[in-house]
Parts: sequence; C-alpha cells; structure tokens
Amino acid sequence: MNGGLLVAGTTSDAGKSVVTAGICRWLVRQGVKVAPFKAQNMSLNSFVTRDGAEIGRAQAMQAQACRVEPTAHMNPVLLKPGGERSSQVVLLGRPVGEMSARGYHGGRQERLLGTVLDSLAELRGTYDAVICEGAGSPAEINLRRTDIVNMGIARGAGLPVLVVGDIDRGGVFASFFGTVALLAPEDQALVAGFLVNKFRGDVSLLEPGLDMLHGLTGRRTYGVLPFRHGLGIDEEDGLRVSLRGTVRESVVAPPVGEDVLRVAVCAVPLMSNFTDVDALAAEPGVVVRFVDRPEELADADLVIVPGTRGTVRALEWLRERGLADAVARRVAERRPVLGICGGFQLLGEHIEDEVESRAGHVDGLGLLPVRVRFDREKTLTRPVGEALGEHVEGYEIHHGVAEVTGGAPFLDGCRVGQTWGTHWHGSLESDGFRRAFLREVAAAAGRRFVPAPDTSFAALREEQLDRLGDLIEQHADTDALWRLIESGAPQGLPFIPPGAPA
Repeated sequence: MNGGLLVAGTTSDAGKSVVTAGICRWLVRQGVKVAPFKAQNMSLNSFVTRDGAEIGRAQAMQAQACRVEPTAHMNPVLLKPGGERSSQVVLLGRPVGEMSARGYHGGRQERLLGTVLDSLAELRGTYDAVICEGAGSPAEINLRRTDIVNMGIARGAGLPVLVVGDIDRGGVFASFFGTVALLAPEDQALVAGFLVNKFRGDVSLLEPGLDMLHGLTGRRTYGVLPFRHGLGIDEEDGLRVSLRGTVRESVVAPPVGEDVLRVAVCAVPLMSNFTDVDALAAEPGVVVRFVDRPEELADADLVIVPGTRGTVRALEWLRERGLADAVARRVAERRPVLGICGGFQLLGEHIEDEVESRAGHVDGLGLLPVRVRFDREKTLTRPVGEALGEHVEGYEIHHGVAEVTGGAPFLDGCRVGQTWGTHWHGSLESDGFRRAFLREVAAAAGRRFVPAPDTSFAALREEQLDRLGDLIEQHADTDALWRLIESGAPQGLPFIPPGAPA
C-alpha cells in the first residue's frame, strides 16, 4: 500500500486536525504504517522533535496518533505570527526569517512547493499511507495561485481530497457545494466527497440533505461524526485575540481532597504553547481559566504567565491592564506565580531585545533575579532533568537567553519563594513533578487540595486519540475511506460550475 489523502475543510477550525488524527489512529489500529503531514501550518503552538526541529503541535499530536516519532518532514513550513501582518518562517524545523503576509504570498510561498513536495515524497517512501491536513479552506480563490497546502499539494502529489464541514456552525450544505464550485476543473477532479463534523441529533433527519448534495455534486458523504466534548486537543489558533473566560476542559471527576485548586492563566498577546496547562486541567479538582483582568486573579490559587511570541508586547499589555501590579502584589504576599518561557522572561529584571521586538533595553517586572538577552539563534532542545525530587521532561523554544543571578534552581530557571520561572514547555506533563508542584501550590494557597495519585497525562492523551479513532471507525464509511486512501479519487467526478475565476 502506498496511499494518501488530503483532509481539507470548508473553514478554519472545521475539525481538520482532529479528523486527520482520527483517521491516523484508525489506520494504525488496522496495522497500517501511517504518518501525518501538513505542508504549511500557521500556529503559535509548536513542538520540538528529538533532533531539534520545530513543528506544529498538531502534527506532533497526529504523529502520536500514528505511534511514530514526529519529524520536520511532517510539517516542513511553520508560520509563527508576530502580529497581524508578519510571521516568523520556520523551514524544515529551523527559523529562516520574518516575512510579511504580502511578501510571503507574493512569491516566497510558491517557491516552497518543491520543498514541501519533497518532504511528502520522503514520507510516502517510508510509510504505507500519509494523511495530509489542509489549512483554512481550499476555496480561498485569492490565494490559489501560490497555494502549497490545499489543492496545490493535492494536485502536485495526486492526492484525493476529503472536505470536512462543521455542521454545528450551520450552513454546511452551502459550504460543501460552494467549496467545490469555486475550484478549477483540475482541482475538482480530486475532491472525492465530504465528511460532516460535530452533528447533534438524529442522523436520519440529515440524510435527505446528504442525498440532495450527492445529486448536486456527484460526490458522496463519507461519514457524519457526532459532536463530542473534549476533543479539541493541541489547537492551532495562534491569533485569537482573547481567551478570557475560556475554561480548559477537565476530566469529570471530583477532587480527591476537600478543595478545588483554581488556576488563572494570563491571556497575553501572541500567547504560545498554551497547551502547557492541559496537564493541569486533566487533574481532578483543578479548574483552569484564561483571564485578562486583574480582579480575576483575586481568587486564583496559582497564576500562570504563559509563553508568548512577543515578550515585550506581553509585558506592556500586562502593565496597561493592571495585571502587572496584580501579579506583583501576589508575589509580595507569597502567593504562587509560575512563568513559562516568555512569561518567565518578563518576570525578570530586564530584557535586551534587538531580535523579537527590537525594543532594546526594557525593564521587566523585577520579580525574579533574571536578566534576558535575545539571541538571533533560536534555542530548540528537549531537556531532561529533576525538580522537586521528581523526574521532568520538557522542550524549549525561545530566542531569549536567561542569566539567572539568584534564587533557588528550578529546571533551567529559578524559584524565589512561591514565584517560579522556567523556559521548559511541557514540564507539567511529567506526572510525578506535576503532583509535587501542585502540592506546593496547595500548601502555599492554604487549600486542602490533594493531587490524584494515579492521573497519567500520557494515558489520558492516548484515550483521547483512541476516541478520535473510534469516531472514524464507528461513524465513517471506513471501507470507502480505505479505497479512497489506497486508490485515489473516483474517476469521472462531474464539474460543478462556475469553477475558479480565470
């Protein structure tokens, strides 16, 4: 078998990432050696492979669904937004510079098609099947000429395309029809059919519409996936303006001790790797919220200042909102605060930044004895160590180099009282360390909270991936899906006018 499939979507956030992961997990359970692929990803949630390459976290999660180690070939182009109009371009796991959207779409993107096709060919030569994820919608007619992630990669590699639509948003039939009808004839010939995502209710009520859609387009629907809570793992939404009030979904289990533990995460601009707090949200009795007002820190037992692609900008934002003063008051009261990566940097005494913001010397919050200097070379590592008497693993993604001048050692950073700082992402996924850290937080906060003794974040992640595989196995036509992956798009699919503009 040397199969492949591109999972496209009618919109961003239609469910492409989780559907791709679900198909990968279903295939690997059938004994297929499978790999994920996304030619170009735009995300502030990234991961470091074992050989030090930076890729999107969604592709790392999909590699886990495939039970293989992630590599740079699985996400050859990663765009990390630095604002509304520019992004850092990461090529084959290494940053190659900043570029405006106009500059990237004006020519650079098109020149990368050969690179991404080479990466895809490398994977197809190694695995039985490669399940590719598109980006946004394939019907973005203003971007089709330079597209390397949707129909550009499908046509370049001869991949069949499955279009996912989120019916929970409404308008899914119009979205399916319009997506096909805005593609050129050569692109339409690769669109095999549709997959309905997030359906609530009786499927029989949907079937007349699916029959009419088949009659209008000549394309079948490969499945209707029901709505399921808690499957939005490793999101890619790097430009979300505010996550205030959003609660990370937790396991439905009562706390082991008498109290819950409340965690407030400052929703700083350009927040990166906010998936760091998922391991906390997985603990029974831990409630994790994203906040953007100082009063929302009042009842928090732990405040986290997370990673950010714009450390100086986040520092200014904290000051403008009054959050900087609120965090400083917590530190003076010896109430727990944790800074991760960019959040660690801005807790320090000062920052020298001629790379990210080019702001030069900037005073930090002065809450940790740390001085930060931004280096043009990005640190990309997978460190292993010990903290609080427990084994810890993590990964580092940062330009800032920290000089720690005091405090007690804490991973690569330091601790002063109940204020902690580290560059390590993912450390809270180490179960023993997470429990020890939460015990310290609970004691400092005066909460009768007890970490569950048997919570395994890795096992919970595996359960989530199996749930995705179950969705595909139980609610998709897997025989038809297998034929599509193995043999490509059906021949003779009709053209739906008007097609793409000339």
